[in-house]
Amino acid sequence: MTDTDPTPHEALAETLQRAGAAGPTAQHFERAGSDRPPLVLVGAGLSSALIACCLARRHPNTRILILEGTGRPFGVHTWSFHDADVAEEEQAWLSPLVAHRWSGQEVRFRAHRRYLPSGYASLTSDSVFHAVCGLDAVTLKTHAAAAHLAEDHVVLSDGQRIEAACVIDCRGFRPSSSLVLGFQKFLGLEVELAAPHDVAHPIIMDATVDQKDGYRFVYVLPLSTSRLLIEDTRYADGPDLDQQALGQDIEAYATGQGFAIRQVLRREEGVLPITLAHDAKRFWSEVPCGIPQAGLRAALFHPTTGYSLPDAVRLARLVAEHWPASSPELSRVIEAFALERHRAQRFYRLLNRMLFLAAPPAERHRVLERFYRLPTPLIERFYAGRTTARDAARILTGKPPVPLLRALACLREAPLLGNGSP
Repeated sequence: MTDTDPTPHEALAETLQRAGAAGPTAQHFERAGSDRPPLVLVGAGLSSALIACCLARRHPNTRILILEGTGRPFGVHTWSFHDADVAEEEQAWLSPLVAHRWSGQEVRFRAHRRYLPSGYASLTSDSVFHAVCGLDAVTLKTHAAAAHLAEDHVVLSDGQRIEAACVIDCRGFRPSSSLVLGFQKFLGLEVELAAPHDVAHPIIMDATVDQKDGYRFVYVLPLSTSRLLIEDTRYADGPDLDQQALGQDIEAYATGQGFAIRQVLRREEGVLPITLAHDAKRFWSEVPCGIPQAGLRAALFHPTTGYSLPDAVRLARLVAEHWPASSPELSRVIEAFALERHRAQRFYRLLNRMLFLAAPPAERHRVLERFYRLPTPLIERFYAGRTTARDAARILTGKPPVPLLRALACLREAPLLGNGSP
């Protein structure tokens, strides 16, 4: 496969579009066994996929229509999670979407290296696409950009009106003045090597590299004996992504590790929000009344790591628990859930302010290096978004890796928001 060859995902998407461009068929509706309008998920991303898969398992007679404005549903992404991020009862419906699993992971810093016996797994755009397409009650419609969302219908950009039992907006991150952000930006290359590698488990953070553009680390996933995903990641103040420079840094890293790249199979890039301050009430006051929001659009992601899958799983379960529901009913449930998550994430936003505002960019790696000396269960709870008060005290105890006065100046998020919000 070359850089220009269509992937299996692209080929199947093209086939799907040719076969189903007119939308759900009568045969499909008959198989789903209901005359009720479908649940319409606007945007084919991680959150819509998880909602569809969870509902298909718990409410198999629910018809679901996923609308995607582009020709490539689920994009070009890798979504990863730690086993402890997801409750055991959710693994049954999540497992079909998983492309790779490992029994442990590693972090590397200049002062120390550590193996963590914590299970790790990744979903890919292809694995999610195939899992969703395998659900009998789900229809995926591409090149279907939504122009207007209402409680009981969606109007597409071509004027077509689609009736709905409920509409959920899953169209990705929505910028807002109620969010003050840093950025986690990355470029990843999936590469085939000229010879087998010796990477036995994911290297989720290799910070032995030169520090550039804030905190920099390399993320490595072993996908086969000769295939790796190598991502160069920066915790940076600005969102600009220089793909050429990051690509050169990845090649230099590979050479330094003794990896001879024979072929680049796939590229993925992204700029993830890292939340320093968040006025959640103001954020939700900006949301169209009565339209449920999901995923990044609902600001449901880990404020420090940028991982979105754990909250997307929780939200999918929440939708299933309250289904069937109208758009306004589900909107109220999701908003309450998001506000509770906001309160629970206060500590992570504090850490982010210390990382971005108190630590000089070239010294940010010291904050993470210190963190990865802590006990494994604490690290697992941190990634899962379940840090306890005792964990928080343990993380902050001792000599801070940032100047004390600058750390004290970061305690409150209201000054960043400029409106007196807590």
